[in-house]
Amino acid sequence: MKKLFLMGRSEAGKTSLTQALRGEELHYVKTQYTSSDDDTIDSPGEYAESKHFSVGLACFSFEADVVAVVQAADEPYNLFSPSLRSFILRPLIGIITKIDSPHANIPMVRQWLVNASCERIFLINNVTREGIPELMAYLEEDLTPLTFQQAKARQNQGLGEWES
Repeated sequence: MKKLFLMGRSEAGKTSLTQALRGEELHYVKTQYTSSDDDTIDSPGEYAESKHFSVGLACFSFEADVVAVVQAADEPYNLFSPSLRSFILRPLIGIITKIDSPHANIPMVRQWLVNASCERIFLINNVTREGIPELMAYLEEDLTPLTFQQAKARQNQGLGEWES
């Protein structure tokens, strides 16, 4: 299974998503520090909300196989700039949580994630587990192994190691 790094605003649903992916009962836990296990890296929302801590996001992304921008469907604003890919050297996906919110604006949040260069976007409801099987299937897909020479050739072409 690919190791997933979650980043997003406070209360976007990152920790709840981690619990849902593990099949645990959801309970609120304020993420005080970046926590890592075999499958996920969960970062505090403050890292994404402050330019002083945002460098930590880039550093933690190197420990993951996939980076996920997590945004709630009822987000009032977008924290992530277009072409987020410029500092993330891993596959970048988008995860929209809280899709059942009465204030959800899924098309707007989807556009923010498209603008950030997310390759795939998953719609998730942590409570009902809607969308979790699709995300799990993506995470269970095998990574294509590369030799050093192949990685170096792709880098010379300006491609990430996962891009064809």
